[in-house]
Amino acid sequence: MHSSDSPSIDPNAPVASEEVRVLRSRVVELERQLDWLRRQIFGQTSERRIVAEETQAQLPLVAPAQPLTPPPVLELVGAHTRRKTQAPERDDSGLFFDPASVPIERIELANPEIAGLTTDQYEVIEEKSTYHLAQRPGSYVVLQYVRPVVKLKATQRIVCHSAPVSVIEGSRADVSFIAGLLLDKFAYHLPLYRQHRRLEDSGFQVSRPWLTQLVHKACALLEPIHHAQLDSIRLSRVKAMDETPIKAARAGPGKMKTGYFWPIYGELDEVSFPYFPTRSTQHVFQALGLTAAQGAVLLSDGYTAYSRYAQKTGITHAQCWAHTRRHLFEAQRIEPEGAASALDQIGKLYQFEDEIRTLGLDGEAKKSYRQAHATPVVEAFFVWIQAQFDAQGLLPSSPFTHALAYAREREIGLKVYLDDPQVAIDTNHLERALRVIPMGRKNWLFCWTEVGAKYVGVMQSLIVTCRLHDINPYDYLVDVLQRISEHPASRVTELTPRRWKQLFADNPMRSALHKS
Repeated sequence: MHSSDSPSIDPNAPVASEEVRVLRSRVVELERQLDWLRRQIFGQTSERRIVAEETQAQLPLVAPAQPLTPPPVLELVGAHTRRKTQAPERDDSGLFFDPASVPIERIELANPEIAGLTTDQYEVIEEKSTYHLAQRPGSYVVLQYVRPVVKLKATQRIVCHSAPVSVIEGSRADVSFIAGLLLDKFAYHLPLYRQHRRLEDSGFQVSRPWLTQLVHKACALLEPIHHAQLDSIRLSRVKAMDETPIKAARAGPGKMKTGYFWPIYGELDEVSFPYFPTRSTQHVFQALGLTAAQGAVLLSDGYTAYSRYAQKTGITHAQCWAHTRRHLFEAQRIEPEGAASALDQIGKLYQFEDEIRTLGLDGEAKKSYRQAHATPVVEAFFVWIQAQFDAQGLLPSSPFTHALAYAREREIGLKVYLDDPQVAIDTNHLERALRVIPMGRKNWLFCWTEVGAKYVGVMQSLIVTCRLHDINPYDYLVDVLQRISEHPASRVTELTPRRWKQLFADNPMRSALHKS
């Protein structure tokens, strides 16, 4: 055999194989990113998926004695002509507003049938009312306090009533204006420059820095209440925590620093948005403290800062199923069959939670239902994950592989909710509460200073908690801004929204505008 007949060996073959593997991984990652961008622009961003029981879609084996929907009864009607009747007047007995808290202007419409008649020629037997919702260009009002200067003839002394005092010393802003200013900015995400333009269009000449000073001084008054609410949340046995970014303070010409809100949701439906300049683990310790209630549970996503806090303090760390589902949802483009199977299994868990809410189960009944229905599905889910890895047919860089690894690494935390009825299956209740932060970012984009970001957290903590307890935040702010100056500091907890509703909501303090 000649040497030329021997098989040639390509010295670059291993290198080429490695390049193919790298390129294939790169293609998978680019496809994942492209699929994510398409979904953000054109598709459904929610990964919610609830699978109904198969038995619900099946027909019964034995036909019912009576049809499920009886056929309509037909009746022959002879052809005839009918005069078209006018539509009856709308019944306005069910009002769409609260007459006790909404200003109503009465407009009387004269009946043309009685034009030129004297009052003794007709009799008004009743009145019919129709209500239309209207709006003025501006809803601002100027309160003029008239204080007569009186000279007492007996003593020749001149006396005058003292000028009304504002909740912010030396300010000409009424408490109603301050409360409305705060709500427009933080609850309705209306930046101050837009509010300033609206004031100008309504005929008021004020400066924008004055509005900024009002917001800062009002937030400083409310800050102790926020601290008291955060202390109340820290006492909760079960807490949920997350983090969301915010641009705050200048980092250089044309650049802003990235800070973070770390929202915490307590078991008494209270929320706090403490602000910290970074995403460091130490901020979890600063926000929650090192002491925890007996049997405490922290529910969060898979960020390692929370697991480190749980290890340090010895509390139970529960993991969020919605974040696990989200990773699998994003892997559908790469592994459609495997991802769909995983999402179907997780969907059953959410179906059980819907059934628990429908049945109104709580406590031990809720725990028993989860253990009887959800536990077998969870166990089968992790057995299925292990089988996927044992098959060794998964690309290490595949999003589907990362999603399965994410779930497998957090198996213990994902099972916590099965044995604790007070632990939710996910952190969606917290994400709904923190939605105000990204909504604000879309409107005012950033905070000029870190102090401003801190005050955003103060206000959102109080406003969102008011919403959770069905409190009108305007009534709350008008009352608390007047009450805080005379309320004992040792009892500041009574001014948090949850306690305020119990103590003061039935008879809140009003502004002079309301009294007039």
